[in-house]
Amino acid sequence: MINESTIETSIAQMFGDLKFNREPQGLYAPLTYMMEIGGKRIRPRLCLTAYAMFKDSFTQEILAPAAALEVFHSFTLIHDDIMDKADVRRGMPTVYKKWDENTAILSGDVMSIESYRLIAKAPAQVLPQVLELFSETAAQVCEGQQYDMDFENMKEVPMDEYIKMIGLKTAVLIACAAKIGAIIAGADEESCRHLYKFGYDLGLAFQIADDWLDTYGDTGVFGKAIGGDIINNKKTWLMTHALHKGGKLEAEGSIAPRNGRTGLLEAMGMPIGDTEERTAKINRVKEIYDALGVGEDARHEIIRLHANAMESAGMLGLSGEKYGLLQSYAEKLIGRTK
Repeated sequence: MINESTIETSIAQMFGDLKFNREPQGLYAPLTYMMEIGGKRIRPRLCLTAYAMFKDSFTQEILAPAAALEVFHSFTLIHDDIMDKADVRRGMPTVYKKWDENTAILSGDVMSIESYRLIAKAPAQVLPQVLELFSETAAQVCEGQQYDMDFENMKEVPMDEYIKMIGLKTAVLIACAAKIGAIIAGADEESCRHLYKFGYDLGLAFQIADDWLDTYGDTGVFGKAIGGDIINNKKTWLMTHALHKGGKLEAEGSIAPRNGRTGLLEAMGMPIGDTEERTAKINRVKEIYDALGVGEDARHEIIRLHANAMESAGMLGLSGEKYGLLQSYAEKLIGRTK
């Protein structure tokens, strides 16, 4: 049986061997940079974990497609950082800050192409199915990013629309990773479906955890500045939930307007011209979040989604050891918010 140590060793080797040595280096150096600054590798790790439910060893048939998932994800981060005007990624300067926007756009494009080179190394008998899933997922990720940008021009976003957005932007790629691992391993359709649902629910939990960490996390652990979402009035789970809950409690008269929806809308309009103003805005929004209990509500939602994911895992009828691999993966994915 494949264990966690085997998965970790395979991932280390996979990305240690992944090189972008082509010319011109002005195009390919950012690809190497993105892969070298690391990341949690959650997508290839889940792909290999899902594969391990049905196979006893790794071969190139799964290693290259698993790497493709991380390369594609890194491409989206390069472009996302431009759109979000983010200066730091994983504790390091973002590609557009280290080089420039034009380089980041073009390098991101070629990184997307490189992901297809890798996914195309899936076994011939399942390649059409894998390519169809990967391509549909890639389009969905872009759709999610567009919804995210559309939300920037909206004062409020309904929670169901927010969940739809993160489902597309984040959850579908994690779900895709699980299903690709299962498909290449030769799993039956029902098992593939359960693993996709496992990955999707965990993907939602992971994004809500990311939202929580942007407000309540530690910069050294999180890898980027705390409060960036608040400064930019991003429609995160916390902001979306706070506006809804704050409005309801305010209408009931059970909370003062300054700590409800009214206060939050005022805080969103606070100036951010310098460090002092940005800090003041972050602190004021956190004060409202704390008054509303939004941080705890987010953690409860993460735990609920985690339970849903494990219910899907339970439908696979796995041995205790194999179920334990999925359980360990899920725990590590959301453990930062516990």
